[in-house]
Amino acid sequence: MKTLGRADGGHWVAGTLSLAAVDPLAGAEVLGEPSVYWERPLAGEAMAGWGEAAAVEADSGARAQAVLKELSALDSVRWLGEAPSALPGPWFGGMRFSTAGGDSGWGAFGFGRWTLPEVMVWREGPGLMAAAFAPEGPGAEDVVRSLLARVGANFPAGTRRSRNGVQALRLVSSRPDFEGRVERAVETINAGGLQKVVLARAVEVEGESSFDRVEVLARLREQNPRCATFLFRAPDGAAFLGATPETLCRVEGRHLETEALAGSAAPALAGTLGGSDKDCREHEAVVRYILRALKPLTEQLDADAEPALLTLKNVVHLRTGIRAELREGVGVAELVAALHPTPAVGGTPRERALEFLVEHEALDRGWYAGPVGWVGPGRAHQMVALRSARIKGSQARLFVGAGIVAGSSAEAEWRETEMKSLAMLRALGGGHV
Repeated sequence: MKTLGRADGGHWVAGTLSLAAVDPLAGAEVLGEPSVYWERPLAGEAMAGWGEAAAVEADSGARAQAVLKELSALDSVRWLGEAPSALPGPWFGGMRFSTAGGDSGWGAFGFGRWTLPEVMVWREGPGLMAAAFAPEGPGAEDVVRSLLARVGANFPAGTRRSRNGVQALRLVSSRPDFEGRVERAVETINAGGLQKVVLARAVEVEGESSFDRVEVLARLREQNPRCATFLFRAPDGAAFLGATPETLCRVEGRHLETEALAGSAAPALAGTLGGSDKDCREHEAVVRYILRALKPLTEQLDADAEPALLTLKNVVHLRTGIRAELREGVGVAELVAALHPTPAVGGTPRERALEFLVEHEALDRGWYAGPVGWVGPGRAHQMVALRSARIKGSQARLFVGAGIVAGSSAEAEWRETEMKSLAMLRALGGGHV
């Protein structure tokens, strides 16, 4: 793995500019589709990035952890003027759920990939800030100033709203295959081989024409304000995007926030979720795992006494918030290594569940259910990439999953994955699936 930093000063030159605008996604009107996008509407956090000033890839889990560690310590930007105080990132990317592969469509994404945008625009207070990055060298300052001038002269002032275009979608997914895997999982659990395993499936989606991924982002953020809407584009033109509700870890210095998110019901049945033995057992397993994984890494650790309901547009989850003060030297790399994959996306016991998935799931998850987000010096936010799809042209591969425990029924788990697929299908088709 190449070294990103340099002991003698800035590896990149950067500058900033205030914009009299409100929506980073609106920049797509003049700059084209972003190469990265990140938004948490209820938190007032939004960022769009164009181009790549730098990219770093990892070909294994060990390399991915090393990259995260380096990026969280890397402060090799020479700012033309005052450095921004609340810059998100500036590195954005993600990594695979596991090494189990086979789907060539994930090839360009690598095991892990993080980029430093050439131009990024983010929300700060009532307006936007823009930053431009260029590799240190002759003419770098002129490049930065030129990029900022272009953004400042053309950036739209308004909000990019979703539009009314609707296209029919052709869906392909095998219910008998999925239900058969659920039944095998329940048999293994009843025989004492597992406590829980999360089974995912893919839905192949074909549009009448190429998907407008900016439009998909606009729909996702409007329909799922409690989620993090994201997009990461690969070098081959494919993009992985979605709107996920689950934080893996958010780090600010030594302060950590995370959550257990497991147990699901349709919104109409939200009142029964807290009394569901199956869902409560599923949720408690995730809470226990996270607390056990974090204990050696933290000096103080605190969790909500009781789970609350997280109500989304198409599904309701049980949620337990968890907070901690990290030990000296612990950062995002150590947290991702300790937490991923949680029982909310893998199972318990972890290694047995992952072995079951390799043997029976028959799916290359790629970046689905892996950590995605941003990282920078002393700060990071990693989400679990749920409710997501890989899109290229008019083809999309949508991913959904369900936690299987004792008492799970194949029919009910199919319905749960159908319910979870609605957010992406509505965003892809523009209609009311």
